[in-house]
Amino acid sequence: MAHDDELDEVDLRLLHALQIEPRASWSDLAPIIGADASALSRRWAVMRDSGKAWITGLPDLGRHGRLALIEVSCVGGMQDRVATRLEHDPEVLILDYTVGARDLFVTVYCDSMEELNEYLLARFNRLPGVRSSRTHLVTELIGDARTWRLRSLSPAEAARVPRPRPPRPRAASHVPEEVRAAVLGELAIDGRAPAAMIAARHGLAAQRVADAISTMRARGEMYLRTDISREHSPWPVYTWYFIQLPAVQIDAARTVLRKLPELRLAALCSSRFNLILAVWLPRLEDVHGFEARLAGILPQAVVADRSAVLRIRKHVGHLLDERGRATRTVVPVPRS
Repeated sequence: MAHDDELDEVDLRLLHALQIEPRASWSDLAPIIGADASALSRRWAVMRDSGKAWITGLPDLGRHGRLALIEVSCVGGMQDRVATRLEHDPEVLILDYTVGARDLFVTVYCDSMEELNEYLLARFNRLPGVRSSRTHLVTELIGDARTWRLRSLSPAEAARVPRPRPPRPRAASHVPEEVRAAVLGELAIDGRAPAAMIAARHGLAAQRVADAISTMRARGEMYLRTDISREHSPWPVYTWYFIQLPAVQIDAARTVLRKLPELRLAALCSSRFNLILAVWLPRLEDVHGFEARLAGILPQAVVADRSAVLRIRKHVGHLLDERGRATRTVVPVPRS
């Protein structure tokens, strides 16, 4: 590997492949990446153990639950204290330190509208140190980081990465709750955890766990995502854009926004800003250039505000350190 704080081209190619199929075998990836299987295994272990990259198993958050994006302004000197209280809430998926008109920007998920109401009214709104907050209820996710790619593999190489194996013909079509809970609980911490290890920890048969993973993925009940510390990616500048979009352009937005390679999240919201975007960019100077490109594809969109992210405190359950690396502490998200 390169310098301790850098990822080299082989690392990035490996991570791109793992974004496509997070549980692909090293032997399947070796001829695509151009390194032998044992070397790929070692490289992944270094990236995982250093917190530069991680794989998370998550329930399908968009199927039944509710997402909300919350702008938080804190009393002077209370930003860290508020963040510390929030990071241990399972409902808090992402917690960003931002600059601009908000001190923190929080992505919240609950299993139902009723649970979201309870969280916001009974818990979030009573946090000490919060001066004010503004909640944007997500009505539709146009896109999220599951489809974001490093673009280190060529299209032909990416097409060679094996896709998830379908369930065995003899696999049970129903996954019992105790098996489902075991799989989600373990894969939330390590998305590549072997089925045999999960089985041993929970007193289950390894084949039953392997079948459950395949079935849950095939039915869309669970997905896996590979994440990289943005400070170690070629796109270290993370920015939120708050947009007012005429209703007549919403259909166009659903199509054109998915083509933006920088896009990490695009959400339609029932609020003053009816479109909120998160993007990763190579340089701070690219913030306004991205706005110019956005104006070219959605000419009636008005960027009403934007906030650069200073630090990600929590990312889909993983607590991150000051350098943006995943720690060993994981707060699993709610499971519907």
